Amino acid sequence: MPRPRNAPPPFPRPGKTATLQGMNSPSTSQKALMLAALGVVFGDIGTSPLYTLRECFLATGMSVTPGNIMGVLSAIAWSLILVVTIKYVAVVMRADNRGEGGILALTALATDQFANPKQRRRIILIGLLGASLFYGDAVITPAISVLSAVEGLNVATPHLSHFVIPLSMVLIVMLFAAQRFGTAAVARLFGPIMLVWFCVLALLGLYHIGMNPQVMAALSPHYFVMFMLHHPMLSFLTLSAVVLAVTGVESLYADMGHFGRQPIQKAWLILVGPALLFNYFGQGALLLANHEALANPFYHMVPQQFLIPMLVLATMATIIASQAVISGTFSLTQQAIQLGYLPRFDIRHTNADMAGQIYIPALNGMLLAGVVLLVLSFRSSSNLAAAYGLAVTGTMLFTTLMSTTVLVNRNRWKWWAAALFFFTFIIIDSTFLTANLHKIPEGGWFPLLLGAALFFIMHTWTHGREATQQLVLRQTPPIEEFLAQIDPTLPHVNRTAIFLTSDVSHAPPALVYNINHNGILHAQIIIMKIARARIPRYPNSERITVHHYPHNITTVQATYGFMERPNVPKLLAELPHHGLTIRHPEALSYFLSAHTYVPSNNAALNRWQEPVFTILDSLTQPAVTYFHLPRQQVIEIGNHIEI
Repeated sequence: MPRPRNAPPPFPRPGKTATLQGMNSPSTSQKALMLAALGVVFGDIGTSPLYTLRECFLATGMSVTPGNIMGVLSAIAWSLILVVTIKYVAVVMRADNRGEGGILALTALATDQFANPKQRRRIILIGLLGASLFYGDAVITPAISVLSAVEGLNVATPHLSHFVIPLSMVLIVMLFAAQRFGTAAVARLFGPIMLVWFCVLALLGLYHIGMNPQVMAALSPHYFVMFMLHHPMLSFLTLSAVVLAVTGVESLYADMGHFGRQPIQKAWLILVGPALLFNYFGQGALLLANHEALANPFYHMVPQQFLIPMLVLATMATIIASQAVISGTFSLTQQAIQLGYLPRFDIRHTNADMAGQIYIPALNGMLLAGVVLLVLSFRSSSNLAAAYGLAVTGTMLFTTLMSTTVLVNRNRWKWWAAALFFFTFIIIDSTFLTANLHKIPEGGWFPLLLGAALFFIMHTWTHGREATQQLVLRQTPPIEEFLAQIDPTLPHVNRTAIFLTSDVSHAPPALVYNINHNGILHAQIIIMKIARARIPRYPNSERITVHHYPHNITTVQATYGFMERPNVPKLLAELPHHGLTIRHPEALSYFLSAHTYVPSNNAALNRWQEPVFTILDSLTQPAVTYFHLPRQQVIEIGNHIEI
């Protein structure tokens, strides 16, 4: 199929990826990267032992018997082995988009495997659904993590239990208030703190396993099979809590671009995975010896004299886990903006040396409001656990669908290997998702409602942008037709004009207006398009394409990846290397088309989408700011578009 005329240039061939943001030194050791990954990648999944085993019993009202304990431990162990170790660590992380991971990076990569527009649209819809559910997870994680840690007060000092909610609220507000300052200074502590956390998890678990070593027999899947045979419905419902053990698994894939695949894989296999297994089995050993410890098996593992230090360490670990999710949400939103799925929100870089450290004020405020609402509404980690799981399992399911597509078409897997992977994990993911459906009335409606709202917003913005661009193209002539209509006797202004446009194959509305109404031509006219490629970073050597036309008109297309932000003045400095010199740089003007959208009956958008699209457009960061244009040199020309 021929490439569209105004499409970005073909992608360069995949090569070795080296996208370790902030880790640019070639001497950076694997150990340093593994330590850094501990503080960013594994925070969410690493704090799951605070509540997972407890919820497996409390959520279903299951009795604490040796058979049930062993069955649940077996389910947790094999969930970690199959879902985390095999699916994500061994397989999904190979479906990288030039070193970048995450649901939207995977969507961009999977979309490019198809030439059929209908197939591409289906892939994009699946990706948007997965991204929408990720936001639901991002709101729940800080709430349940911080609450579960502070609830240690109920064990350490029961007379202070009424401070759990107020203290959690203070910590959450402080966490979100600190986002504007960036995480560079605090991030240096994240890795060492999480290293201590995982070591403590392992030591506590090994201590209690030593008291009751027969608990390790639950590593055999036989115990879960027997659990299912004896309690088919109860074991199925228990899976809705077992999945809490793998929440945060998407972070292993999403943060791959920051640290590389191998450091994350090694950190999981050497430390994180074993530490989690030891701790879960240690909690199981404790329950076998003392059923009363079910109220909070994690904190009951800790000797009395160490409860307060453990409470402090757990609180720090949950704050780190929350920070990792918030940072991941900022990164996901930046990708969505660059790919055109969301409007251009204000993005502030908090570290001049690390492009990945960003702060999005509007999103930060919305996340804070959502987390505070959850804490005040659910008031305990047990209640919040009912809302947890649906978002995670939905995203896991969509990841399986798209990663299989990439593994077959890009990685050239044999059909039987791809089929084995696909059917194995579709069954596992679907089982987890179905088991969580009964949570909808108990709180599972929240991530679904939030995900549906965000999907509607992203779909409306994507569809609206496509529809309005088609309307603009119908109102403006193709560039060749426009050039043929220009009167060569028009007076010339001894200045250079740059017209920013979304399609270089048509004359920009601002250029048409300027000639028709002012009756002048600039001495040099540059029609510039900023194109987006579905790869993280576009090679500088292939970024710019230039075409010269009569009347000193030139089209320039500059292509950027979805992890890059364009800077037009810096881009202009590169043009002489491509045979284009700005003739009058001291008299340079930027022309923008300022679109105003007017509701109409032309059915470009339905009556539900029209007001939402208009509001989203009003929230969009101005092109002047987004492209770093000097305001004193910008001229905006209004253009009404009926939607």
